[in-house]
Amino acid sequence: MGVGESKRHLVHDGVMMLRVLALSLTLFTGFVQAAVLQRPMTLDSGHGELFGSLLLPKSDTPVPVVLIISGSGPTDRDGNNPDGGQNDSLKRLAWVLAKHNIASVRYDKRGVAASRAAGPDERTLSVEGYVDDAVAWGQKLKTDARLGPLILLGHSEGALIASLAAPKLDAAAVISVSGSARPIDEVLRQQLSNRLPPPLLLRSNELLDSLKAGKVDDNVPEPLQVIFRPSVQPYLISLFRQDPAGAFAHLKMPALIVQGSNDIQVGVADAKLLKAANPQAELALIEGMNHVLRIVPNDVKRQLASYKDPQLPLAAELGSRILGFIAGLRAS
Repeated sequence: MGVGESKRHLVHDGVMMLRVLALSLTLFTGFVQAAVLQRPMTLDSGHGELFGSLLLPKSDTPVPVVLIISGSGPTDRDGNNPDGGQNDSLKRLAWVLAKHNIASVRYDKRGVAASRAAGPDERTLSVEGYVDDAVAWGQKLKTDARLGPLILLGHSEGALIASLAAPKLDAAAVISVSGSARPIDEVLRQQLSNRLPPPLLLRSNELLDSLKAGKVDDNVPEPLQVIFRPSVQPYLISLFRQDPAGAFAHLKMPALIVQGSNDIQVGVADAKLLKAANPQAELALIEGMNHVLRIVPNDVKRQLASYKDPQLPLAAELGSRILGFIAGLRAS
């Protein structure tokens, strides 16, 4: 290796080290890392027992607590889905919070993972039921003397649940991560328009029309069963009547909207619609971040691979923006 090439390698290595140090400073400046207690939690929802996980930094004074609400379908407390989404996104986010003196509780929704017995028949599930559960968790946390201000953080469909539950809890703040602004039937219609052959697309639109009108439709072709199976239609009816932007607009507490530019499920346009609905909310657009909170190029194969890679680090800016928002609550 020549002298010139050696110098270039030294410069490159130096730049890379500076980037690593900058990332560390972004995540840790202004916070003191604390020892963290991990504890299982349970909640009697009135419809069965729900199971969750508490991360609690050791502190002599109450610490803020974030109630983390997962997204749609059988997504568990960690952000994982048995249909191929093993990525630990919400678990990793909880640890980012814990290492910066912020407690969190994340839980399996009724009918999901450890809480399956609380909703074994998906015909009984509804948005209203999920909101009731989030409110019950929040009420429990507000009685814990170790915990301070309650912040609701919802990911994807969980952002809607957080927006609906927060006023019932008089929460200190709401954080919407990858949350839609549009009614979910509109989102599904758009997603399916590019993925189905014409006959199935026509039938899916008919099903969406029926469910939007509050009517079940049992005539579901096999390829569409995964989305429109009759047993899930009551839940979809309850979901389609919700107005995410409207719910977000009614929030009176501080709110933060976090959205990645490379999210293949929810777009930047939704984040801007949420901001327009609630102009007082903060908007954090994170370049390159996808739906599972990683920096991933807009390449379908790499996107899908990231949904199954728990070792892929979270987007650094995700942590810094959420931590900065919560620090602002502390200061106000």
